[in-house]
Amino acid sequence: MSTLVIASQKNWIEGSALEQLNKTAQLPGMRKAIGMPDLHPGKDAPIGAVFAGDLVYPHLVGNDIGCGMALWQTDLRNAKIKLDKWVKRLTGLEGPWDGDVSEYMRVHNVDATEFDSSLGTIGGGNHFAELQRLHKIADPHRFAAMGLDAKALFLLVHSGSRGFGESILHANAAQFGNRGHDPASPEGIAYLRSHDHATRWAKANRHLIATRFMAALGARGNCVLDVCHNCVQQGRLDGQPCWLHRKGAAPSDVGPVVIPGSRGSLSYLVTATGDQEVNLATLAHGAGRKWRRGECRGRLEKRFSQDDLIQTELGSRVICEDKDLLFEEAPPVYKNVDIVVNDLVEAGVVSVVATFAPLITYKKRKDEEL
Repeated sequence: MSTLVIASQKNWIEGSALEQLNKTAQLPGMRKAIGMPDLHPGKDAPIGAVFAGDLVYPHLVGNDIGCGMALWQTDLRNAKIKLDKWVKRLTGLEGPWDGDVSEYMRVHNVDATEFDSSLGTIGGGNHFAELQRLHKIADPHRFAAMGLDAKALFLLVHSGSRGFGESILHANAAQFGNRGHDPASPEGIAYLRSHDHATRWAKANRHLIATRFMAALGARGNCVLDVCHNCVQQGRLDGQPCWLHRKGAAPSDVGPVVIPGSRGSLSYLVTATGDQEVNLATLAHGAGRKWRRGECRGRLEKRFSQDDLIQTELGSRVICEDKDLLFEEAPPVYKNVDIVVNDLVEAGVVSVVATFAPLITYKKRKDEEL
């Protein structure tokens, strides 16, 4: 087995994340582990990495199976931005959707679960729905080929399978711990079936979040891309089949990918370049955390008030009425996304199509989360 970290000297990778990467590379059946520029420590394995092996390891996917980023182009126009009005209208996204959930699931080819009351909700942690404006076009040809409109506003949704994916991981861990499964064994087949169900549920969830967000603003839109960054799927390594586990890492072989920074920085729309072998067809999924959640409030509370954190240096607004979460997700707790993306560019695995700036980042209203 071998390990690789795609990061420049300008980047900062925590030592414990490297230890986790090397430890994971020693698992039975593991053949290669690659850390992305946003690599940072996780619970049982690092986040921001791809692992190639012959067995399926559920804990390397994690509890938020199917989590990903979806980008929507809306019919809202950059020339008619109404931040104050829109912030007031964006409310209630934590509560149950009042539509026909059963019919919605049927249309999206997703079987019913006991977690369907959470469908269309963002969740906590680093999840968000963010209205964005175009900042700069780096590749006009690619931008036009994607059918994008420079005068439109865009919506980026980051969410996953909510409690559903967590229940799958916990049930597997209770019976097998962190043991890997032969994908052809009964336990391997059962996990992969549940995994695929959760990834479909997560995609449907992002779609409904976007629909609810746009409806609150009287808008409509079309989905430009939807890319999962917590999943396991078949791939190839050195010409041989393998199983690629991506934990906080986006596949580069499904089309363009959005790499967001913090709520106070730009998001990058990128496309893969080169043969993608060096990075196992995988890219960073974001900026990556610098600080653990438990230490954020103590480090920031003397420097920033709540009012300071609900507006950013870019002039955007943040809807987050959970004080702990407001500090845990503040811009200073994240790495510099410009460095993260530049590391991928210098490695020859991506080129930048465009950048987007935040306008409104929706995290959580008070006492509404399911």
